[in-house]
Amino acid sequence: MNSMNINVHDETSRLRAVIIGSATSNGAVPSIEEAYDPKSKIHIAAGTYPKNEDMILEMAHLAAALVKHNVDVYQPVQIQNYNQIFTRDIGFVIGDTFVRSNILPDREKEIVAIKHVLDKMNNVIKPPQDVHIEGGDVMLCGDYIFVGTYRGDDYRDFITARTNTAAVKWLEQKFPDKKVKGFNLRKNNDDPFENALHLDCCFQPVGADKCIIHKNGFLEEEEYQYLVDFYGKENCFEITKEEMYHMNSNIFSIAPDVVISEKNFTRLNTWLRTHGITVEEIPYAEIAKQEGLLRCSTLPLIRD
Repeated sequence: MNSMNINVHDETSRLRAVIIGSATSNGAVPSIEEAYDPKSKIHIAAGTYPKNEDMILEMAHLAAALVKHNVDVYQPVQIQNYNQIFTRDIGFVIGDTFVRSNILPDREKEIVAIKHVLDKMNNVIKPPQDVHIEGGDVMLCGDYIFVGTYRGDDYRDFITARTNTAAVKWLEQKFPDKKVKGFNLRKNNDDPFENALHLDCCFQPVGADKCIIHKNGFLEEEEYQYLVDFYGKENCFEITKEEMYHMNSNIFSIAPDVVISEKNFTRLNTWLRTHGITVEEIPYAEIAKQEGLLRCSTLPLIRD
């Protein structure tokens, strides 16, 4: 079998290969008790949870945008009646290493479904059981790894807390050549306007030296300020609470000058274009009802 030389060091370098999710057989609408996040709960209760056919169409737009830019696209093996959209949660690449996430036990099958891709890799590791980590909380920025976490003693009370402080320590040990910095995120099981499910729900680098950020997603103001200072205030696009709810920070970069974004993100997409970034607009508002968007649905394997 051909081996794959995986390589990712940041969020925006030219993308060559990616695993995207699949919406082909999502199954029935979950009960409120089965929902993993507050936004899904609201749409389940309101009867506006996304329909399978709409999500299939949105994911087809994502795949087409990637293929248009000559990206190799992999997908999981389809499991019947099972949500496999958010591949970002189940693993991530740092340098030439694939990290298998310790995710919610109900979702273990999602990792099995990408075994045909993992088998091509030389270096796949899994953290110990007490290290909780999901790819949406791991952000690569050259020499830095930024990690969303939750430091509260009530960590276990939040189904929305997916990456613990043990994960930050583990990444420091495993990747000693990187500077690992944790960010304490705001968690809420019931109110999606007050919940940053992952770091990429309130922050993401874009372009060569810019970022999208939402202040209220961070529990510690000085940690929010650290990122503003890191990029420079003039390079930060501050999104509103409403824009965070609609997942404006969860777009996806194909290159420093090309992003895929939701077509309704008017203010953001205009800002990106004024900074010389090509915006591939696609419909993704139905999938967004599950508190995940484009970065959540993509697992980059190779960037230049």
